[in-house]
Amino acid sequence: MEVFGSSGIRGVVGEELVPADAVRVAQAAADVFDTGRVAVARDTRRTGGMLVNAVASGLASVGCDVDRAGVVPTPGLQVYCSHETVPGVMVTASHNPPEFNGIKLVGPDGVELTSDTLDRVETALDGEPELVAWDETGRSQRVDGVCREYRAAVRSAVDRSTIAGAGLTVALDPGHGAGALTSPDLLAGLGCTVKTVNAQPDGQFPGRDPEPVAETLGDLRSLVRVSGADLGVAHDGDADRAMFVDETGAHIEGAAVLAALAAADLDPGETVVSAVNVSQRLVDVVREAGATLELTPIGSTHIITAIRDLQAAGETVPVAGESNGGIFFPGYRIARDGAYTAARFLELLADRPASEVVAPYSDYDNVRRNIRYRDETERTAMLEAIEAVAAESNAAVDTTDGYRLDYGDAWVLARPSGTEPVVRVYAEARGHERALTLADRMIDRVEAARTGVRS
Repeated sequence: MEVFGSSGIRGVVGEELVPADAVRVAQAAADVFDTGRVAVARDTRRTGGMLVNAVASGLASVGCDVDRAGVVPTPGLQVYCSHETVPGVMVTASHNPPEFNGIKLVGPDGVELTSDTLDRVETALDGEPELVAWDETGRSQRVDGVCREYRAAVRSAVDRSTIAGAGLTVALDPGHGAGALTSPDLLAGLGCTVKTVNAQPDGQFPGRDPEPVAETLGDLRSLVRVSGADLGVAHDGDADRAMFVDETGAHIEGAAVLAALAAADLDPGETVVSAVNVSQRLVDVVREAGATLELTPIGSTHIITAIRDLQAAGETVPVAGESNGGIFFPGYRIARDGAYTAARFLELLADRPASEVVAPYSDYDNVRRNIRYRDETERTAMLEAIEAVAAESNAAVDTTDGYRLDYGDAWVLARPSGTEPVVRVYAEARGHERALTLADRMIDRVEAARTGVRS
């Protein structure tokens, strides 16, 4: 089991993640939480019930009562935690394939734990849990209405009158994940006409892969065209992210969405937080606004830590996030929230179509590829190849997370994933061929290194 990568714990169930791991993580988290009550929820994955039971068992064994929230989006659990002032454990693997599952930890303020607090949980994992006597074990109770409370929180935080007044039709693809239980009613409650696809909760994810990327959203693009929708919205498995399709049925790059939302919210002197794979689109928006851009390693944990550090230093952070649809609006809460992100984007459609909203941020083309490895030997060889490419290049090299090679007019980034056994390669340039050339050059070297080890 890999402990606390870029966004919690993830692994293939039965191989990298087993129920005993969930028991132990829950016990260690309870030691750090130092509380008598913890909320537990899950997404729709087939193994979610089993792992929730293991988490509840671990919590009860050290004397914690358990609030069982059932199947809810991760931001739904976060709303519950903040309202009840209790910490939480979310069983989810977010965008990963159905054989994966994982664990995210949430503080009593409804915010995922920072890097420092996660380090304390990892330290607690090395010790022995302090089990309580049989008559002091925690009790479980089912809590109802968590999804309803979450929908109400989002609706009250956005401009419902502007959205409703625009008379928008929204095509929604929750991808059979937890968002299927919340986003259809939430968007309808904002005054939108909602059309859905892949909206039945199903942990096998039969309609599409849980990751909402262009390659998996063909059904949504078709639905937008057939229904004449103004916008298509897609979620990942736990609905903390949102990706979009415009009114023509064209996929909208996540980087363009983040840039458009930042441009609408950003004032001079404020700070935006993003990861090292940040798009030039956002760099341009920040520069034009007279604001500051703070870069972190990839992953929500690192971004959350940076937001909290900046706020503690008196900085204003109106927007943060990555180009994968995981966007934070810290004035609302420090949480990635797919439905809230969708609502904020809908606000921008009141006077112009989605294609026009993102048009100013469409100059760059992106390529992203994943290269899977089988073991640590292959991983090491692949990372050595990346380092060699960086050393041979004439680019400015940033090693915040992996190797980002910046050529001025374009860039390429290669890094190992923190959530699954792949090396990710990203490239961006003003033309597709330029981006593809940069990506292929890196990919060819990485794949050659992997093949060399296998042979």
